[in-house]
Amino acid sequence: MDDTNGPIRMTDHTVRAFSEQLEGLSALVAQMGGLAEAQFAAAIEAVSRRDSVAAENAVGGDARIDAIQQEIEDRALKLLALRQPMAVDLRETLAAIKTAAELERIGDLAKNIAKRALVLNREPPIRLTQSLARMGKVALSQLKQVLDSFSSRNAALAEQVWNQDGEIDEIYNSLFRELLTYMMEDPRTIGLCTHLLFIAKNIERCGDHATNIAEVVYHMVRADHLAANRPKADFTSETTIPFEIHQA
Repeated sequence: MDDTNGPIRMTDHTVRAFSEQLEGLSALVAQMGGLAEAQFAAAIEAVSRRDSVAAENAVGGDARIDAIQQEIEDRALKLLALRQPMAVDLRETLAAIKTAAELERIGDLAKNIAKRALVLNREPPIRLTQSLARMGKVALSQLKQVLDSFSSRNAALAEQVWNQDGEIDEIYNSLFRELLTYMMEDPRTIGLCTHLLFIAKNIERCGDHATNIAEVVYHMVRADHLAANRPKADFTSETTIPFEIHQA
């Protein structure tokens, strides 16, 4: 009886240990996602409220996110080497690595936004920061939703986030044109508006990374890919910059 039951108990133990490793990996991704979301929120707060303390917090939060990404990669690679997962387990392991990489980039962008906010906070306020704040809130909502879709393994929610990508692009297009007009009307604002342009682009890129995570989640759950052409609406690369700005 012992000979018969022994291997079964060993197999059950192995499966349970593997499940615990996968759950631990997902928990780390969730922790990293929470930190990235908080860091991004602090960066947007720094811009919208001219809050330098929030900016410093956003800058300081980047190191912890980087450390967790490294831990996720180490654990995932060890799991791949020792467990050789298949099917959904393999997709979940790879999704953890990919999602961590996207979150790390969001952390970097949030840090850059916060650093520029510190510069802006030393200058007189400019009304366009409120447009940036609105854009940031949309991107933050998108990030929160996609993190929820990862935690709940909700492919439908991930697809919903994926379809929202064009909304941030449209706000970015409008803000880009506003900033160009602002600089043309008053060349003295060119330096300040350049920081705002970089912040706007960083927010837009955060939205792109959230959309990338949505694609990862969808594939993890459904073992299928979303359409190749995502709903993009960023046309700023086609915008001709007026000559007057170069002369200022």
